[in-house]
Amino acid sequence: MNNTSLDLSIKSPLLLVGSERSGTTLLRLMLSHHPKISWCFEFEYSVDWIGDDGKFPDLEQYYEFLETDRIFRMTECKIDRNLTYPQLINSFLSQWRERDNKEIIGATVHRHFNRTLYIWPEARFIHLLRDPRDVARSCIQMGWAGNTWKGVERWIEAEELWNDLKNKLKPEQYIEIIYEDLIAEPSKVLSQICQFIGVEYDEAMLTYPNDTTYKYPNAKYTYQWKNKLSQQEIQLVECRAGDLLKQKGYELSGFPIINLNSLQIQLLKLQNWFRCFSFRYQRYGFRLFMEDYISRKLNIKPWQNQVRLKLNDIDASYIA
Repeated sequence: MNNTSLDLSIKSPLLLVGSERSGTTLLRLMLSHHPKISWCFEFEYSVDWIGDDGKFPDLEQYYEFLETDRIFRMTECKIDRNLTYPQLINSFLSQWRERDNKEIIGATVHRHFNRTLYIWPEARFIHLLRDPRDVARSCIQMGWAGNTWKGVERWIEAEELWNDLKNKLKPEQYIEIIYEDLIAEPSKVLSQICQFIGVEYDEAMLTYPNDTTYKYPNAKYTYQWKNKLSQQEIQLVECRAGDLLKQKGYELSGFPIINLNSLQIQLLKLQNWFRCFSFRYQRYGFRLFMEDYISRKLNIKPWQNQVRLKLNDIDASYIA
């Protein structure tokens, strides 16, 4: 593909960052329904291959990765092999923006979002924060964790990363949004975000239920952990993330704080492994599960790629 017609010099894209299961999909849908804003969903493939030292990946290896990456394949973006790595990433954003025929482009990044500064030092960030007890519960539902002790791990990693990144940004480069506030007062919070972006709030941002499976914001979807987690599950989150939870403005449940010994931690890790193993086995079936395991163990690339595409199709069928 020849990208000569695309804008490859995007300097300050909008980046929605935060833990997975923190409400980023809902906010992304709201933003992308603005007449002037185009939004690319999960954009981790833009940063996962950048080193912590800022080194860009070998392009041939990166092309091979993109061939089977489920998220990238869903974008249907074209790859121009004549571009440098930063230009290539910008070409993906530019293609997305041109496809929507809008002025402003943004993307969602859940991990390694500190590395975005190696491509866009002037990027602007929207940080979304959600109660970690709800995040942990949601991660279990997704099959990513087998207990809340493991389920809160992604939240901890994202928030510690954000704390570090925020210190490197100018005040005008970021805005911090609380998920529970967004649900309680969507128009008010979206107006604040629009002011940060530099556009007028548009009521179309709340029309996403018309063409997606997501419903209008409802307060009953916040703080669900209070009714849907057991005391022990709540305590496991708070024993691991209690200090950070309080730092972020959330209150502890009031249950006694527990201290885990090394044996208890090992048992939680084993429980997590077994439940995640069972989840994948049930989702993919015995044959595909074993093909995935054996192809990776033997490192047979063509077979791995074939299996990966089959797994992608199954995963895609579960996406709302």
